[in-house]
Amino acid sequence: MTDVRYPFTAIVGMADLRLGLLLNAVSPAVGGVLVRGEKGTAKSTMVRALAGLLPAISTVEGCRFACDPAAPDPQCPDGAHEGPAGTDRAARLVELPVGVTEDRIVGSLDLERALSEGVKAYEPGLLAKAHRGVLYIDEVNLLQDHVVDLLLDAAAMGRSYVEREGVSVRHAARFLLVGTMNPEEGELRPQLLDRFGLTVEIAATREPRERAEVVRRRLAHDADPAAFAARFAGEERTLAERITTARELLPKVELTDTALRQITAVCAAFEVDGLRADIVMARTAVALAAWSGRTEVLEEDVRKAAQLALPHRRRRNPFDAPGLDEEKLDRTLEEHAEPDEQPEETGAEETSGEGRGPDEEQPGPDGDGPDDGGPDGGGPDGPDGGPGGGAPDPAGPAAPAEFAATDAAPAPDAPEADVPAQNPRPARENAPVAAGEPYRTKLFKVPGTGKGAQGRRSPAETDGGHTIRARRPAGQLTRLHLAATLQAAAPHQHVRGRTGRALELRRDDFREQVRQGRESNLVLFVVDASGSMAARQRMTAVKGAVLSLLMDAYQRRDKVGLITFRGAGAELALPPTSSVEVGAARLESLPTGGRTPLAAGLLRAHETLRVERMRDPHRRPLLVVVTDGRATGGRDALGDAGRAAGLLAAQGLASVVLDCESGPVRLGLARRLAGQLGASAVTLDQLRAEGVTALVHAHRPATSTTTANRKAA
Repeated sequence: MTDVRYPFTAIVGMADLRLGLLLNAVSPAVGGVLVRGEKGTAKSTMVRALAGLLPAISTVEGCRFACDPAAPDPQCPDGAHEGPAGTDRAARLVELPVGVTEDRIVGSLDLERALSEGVKAYEPGLLAKAHRGVLYIDEVNLLQDHVVDLLLDAAAMGRSYVEREGVSVRHAARFLLVGTMNPEEGELRPQLLDRFGLTVEIAATREPRERAEVVRRRLAHDADPAAFAARFAGEERTLAERITTARELLPKVELTDTALRQITAVCAAFEVDGLRADIVMARTAVALAAWSGRTEVLEEDVRKAAQLALPHRRRRNPFDAPGLDEEKLDRTLEEHAEPDEQPEETGAEETSGEGRGPDEEQPGPDGDGPDDGGPDGGGPDGPDGGPGGGAPDPAGPAAPAEFAATDAAPAPDAPEADVPAQNPRPARENAPVAAGEPYRTKLFKVPGTGKGAQGRRSPAETDGGHTIRARRPAGQLTRLHLAATLQAAAPHQHVRGRTGRALELRRDDFREQVRQGRESNLVLFVVDASGSMAARQRMTAVKGAVLSLLMDAYQRRDKVGLITFRGAGAELALPPTSSVEVGAARLESLPTGGRTPLAAGLLRAHETLRVERMRDPHRRPLLVVVTDGRATGGRDALGDAGRAAGLLAAQGLASVVLDCESGPVRLGLARRLAGQLGASAVTLDQLRAEGVTALVHAHRPATSTTTANRKAA
């Protein structure tokens, strides 16, 4: 039974996604579209439905690479096409699976025949199949880095290259790149993100009537796909004809100087990197005009082009949400609308308006004001943007149970400088404190060589990287190690009766490369959120440190998890995920207060790592425990914590303890915990100077290290 696609015109709502896809159908030079949204919003359905609307293409008959008869590729592997006959066929939609291999993307080359027979036996890959069509990647943010590298090369050069030990094949690979993703599962690499011309954010409608219509149509399609498609056949034909008409009108559309000036002014105002945004906006505005049946670009085209082309390009750091300031966009378009406008005068007015002095400035979005209101800032929101960051409450802030007695230290610590000693109160939950400003950390690695997913952290055997040795291939030969192959074949040439210049090769002679690159890891944070951590300045510094490590994990393509412990137990606040942004949001909203169930936090980490080891046995974990080492909630709370640490240490787990103890009297409990874990320990005072990661980098889970830590404790 032939698969019947869901009709494009039958999809309810999602106007921006519909428009973004249609603009790319009109002008493939726009550069594709990235669809961001929650699961179950018909992202894939709409992209697949687009293929049925694309105009047919003419190809050279018999060419596997879809060469255009009017301009065939002179480097086509199927040979030079001179005066070839053409045949029309539908444009293809090629889907790229998340777990696709390199050979499946670029094609496979039979190296054994190439070396022994001198024959280029090349089987085209998905990039060749997608040429002059649509390359669709569902869950594009989950692609491995080496796959992303191949896509970047093809998208940048419009060609695909297959290189195998001096044997090379290349062919044209120009396609419309469409990707869908759920931001909760992680972000894209910036290089690939910038290759998408447009981006669209979608979410399921909250209107009951629209939701009911979506369900009604989906059920009707599942019951009888052919009949459902026939219902919308007329609308589909009309839309396809409009795409063809817009394509024909596209070369006649004029991009006026005023429109071009508005485009460049908007890109400059939003401080996007490079000039690709300007070019994409110009192409999008022209396509919008053609789609509307006009031959001149208007301001409304420029405005819509900015909304589609800029949100994913204006992010200044990984945790900034994509989006545009609509008021700023309107203001910029208005300022550059008239051809006789003088930007110099406008700039002077803006400069004079901005130079009124700090006393007359309005507070920024973070509530920043004059820094004269005490250690946490002078307004209701301090410099860290958190609530209650102003002057201390005259009645005295709630003193957290930071100095509660433990079985190791019955005497309380001396009060900290930022916590008044008077009027002690029972422990209670404190409002969340904003994190300190994140900063760059040094690289830390898990010891040894892994076999996990490609990333940018720890050593591992990967498809990329540098060659470290050779081995016999287990299956099809893909990465020939030429020197090792020749060395294996050379001693047998006389016995095999070699007479000419060619080598006598056997299957057992071939060797493949073993490459070492870097893998991504699972970084599991175990954060003490009890009353002993509730001192405002301390928690700000602690959150800043964890946020910095989260940003480092984002850049190195790690998965992250977050466990917090306070009060009666521990909570898996963030199950291991690739979405570091979610981790940063959970950290920002983390309250503090209550007892310190350290053992519960460590046991929860042990269980979480056990489950993750079954799900992904090749991804190696790194444990980061953020605590002052105190433990309450039982007769032998510290003993329970030590025994829980022993369970983790027995696994040879790479770990680090961030010692958050402060004040003039320190008990060294966090350092003692580090010894029990076989981990490195660093204090908050040392964090900026040396970096937590520098100590983890040097960490080796050996008996000598554990013994040294115990002696230090």
